[in-house]
Amino acid sequence: MAMLPEAVMVALDVMLAVLLLVMALACLVDRCLWRACRNFVCFAVLMALTWWQLGSPLLAVVEAVLGAMLTGLSLFFALGIDAHHRLPRRDTLPGSPPSGLKSWLLPLAWLVMATTASLLLLVDDAGTSFSEALMVLDLPTIVGLVIIGLGLWAFTRHRHLLRRLLAFNVLGSGVFLVLAGVTGPRIEAQALILAGLIVALLGSLLGASLIRRLFLLDGRLALGSGPGGAE
Repeated sequence: MAMLPEAVMVALDVMLAVLLLVMALACLVDRCLWRACRNFVCFAVLMALTWWQLGSPLLAVVEAVLGAMLTGLSLFFALGIDAHHRLPRRDTLPGSPPSGLKSWLLPLAWLVMATTASLLLLVDDAGTSFSEALMVLDLPTIVGLVIIGLGLWAFTRHRHLLRRLLAFNVLGSGVFLVLAGVTGPRIEAQALILAGLIVALLGSLLGASLIRRLFLLDGRLALGSGPGGAE
């Protein structure tokens, strides 16, 4: 089978990266919880395609099963199916203070630290200078850093527990992408990412169960709130 031209491969990589960012953003900003969970499943499927494109078919299969299927099911379980015992389909809680520019300071600080750590790893690994490492950041690393920033912002901004769980999963995907971009197709890195995917699934299952339990006990939708999320 003939290989696709390099220009076509680059275009496909860029298209996949853009779709990944769009679905991550759609998952994190949508106040309709059912649609946000559905967007996360689409995001996880795109992550599986990304692993395949990066030459990691095992991670692609694991992402599809653990991320899209099992994590997606846990999110819909937290949301609930029974009309009498399901979470409200829309997040009406106000965002966590502070608002405006201050809500971006912590995510930006973490993003700067993650970028610096990635560059330092490239410097140590390739023996290049810091400025040279900045110029050779590849597409997966850049996309991963942006996803980390979006996940951190959503986690610090949203108060709804289910939306924070979504942000946790999106943030983890960004960390895995950065790790893959910095280390390349090393078996050690893939094993670490595989372990991270399993831990993320277990965390999602636990988080979904706790969200469901809190809501059934007293209608709580956020930490430090009363029924229905009221302070």
